[in-house]
Amino acid sequence: MQMMVGSAAGGSYDLSARIVAKHIVRHIPGNPTMVVQNVPGAGSLTLANQIYNVSPRDGSVMALANNGMPTAPFLTPDQARFDPTRFSWIGSSNRETQIVIVWNTSPIKTMDDLFKQEVIVGGVAPGTATVDYPLVTNSIIGTKFKIIIGYTTTPVVNVAMERGEVHGDAARGWITAKAQDAGLLRDGKIRIIAQYGFRKAVDLPDVPLLPTGATDADRQAFALLYARQDYGRPFFAPPDVPPARLAALRSAFEATLRDPEFLAEAKQALWETELVSGGELDALTKRIAATPPEVAARLREALSGAVAAK
Repeated sequence: MQMMVGSAAGGSYDLSARIVAKHIVRHIPGNPTMVVQNVPGAGSLTLANQIYNVSPRDGSVMALANNGMPTAPFLTPDQARFDPTRFSWIGSSNRETQIVIVWNTSPIKTMDDLFKQEVIVGGVAPGTATVDYPLVTNSIIGTKFKIIIGYTTTPVVNVAMERGEVHGDAARGWITAKAQDAGLLRDGKIRIIAQYGFRKAVDLPDVPLLPTGATDADRQAFALLYARQDYGRPFFAPPDVPPARLAALRSAFEATLRDPEFLAEAKQALWETELVSGGELDALTKRIAATPPEVAARLREALSGAVAAK
């Protein structure tokens, strides 16, 4: 079997895929070998297009994509050559909260500063939260992020922060930060300025929420953007996988997320897990597909904003 990852090696998605691949084979009938392959590019759209249009549909291929991928056909339809409602959703290993972080020496001290002065942030690629979230908040509520794209992984953005190339990261996954940036957080090297969503993460009670000052229409647009946080780290397979094989993959994934050996390795990697079933991802995808066209159009306009190249 193949486990395909829509991001570069060395990042948190890559780590997640490799840990799942190592343990899920013990729960798949026949205990197959699983080979991990990275297919980075365009915020996992390169991967999604390949899975949808080229990969075999026999259950021998599964994938982990950036959580912005399922919304891409509604927001960047010129790049997405797939219908997310047709993917065979297997499940997710967690839900996510995105946060704004800055290096401790940056002039950005509070969320109010995001609206008062230019905030230079490192981004991976359009389609990832690191680019899409600041573009949308710039357009709709007036933040002043300047996005430098082309960084391959969040650790590379950290190096850029330390060097003073950028002030921070406009949309770091909180689970990723707790795992990869634990030492930086503990030592006060990075500060958390804000979190995205309509309710605060349980362990970030004092961190303010974005959007702030949003109208009802604004909140509709942000609801579509924030849907990716419910996808977390979504695993999926091509369309039309035979029902029995999809059921076996879903069952194996759920068993893996409860497996003591998997949980021990995830804990060692400081990766917090929370099972989201394939059925839940199916329902979420159908809900997104029912988004009013005018809401999706507003987000598309926001995402068309100019982005600085690295």
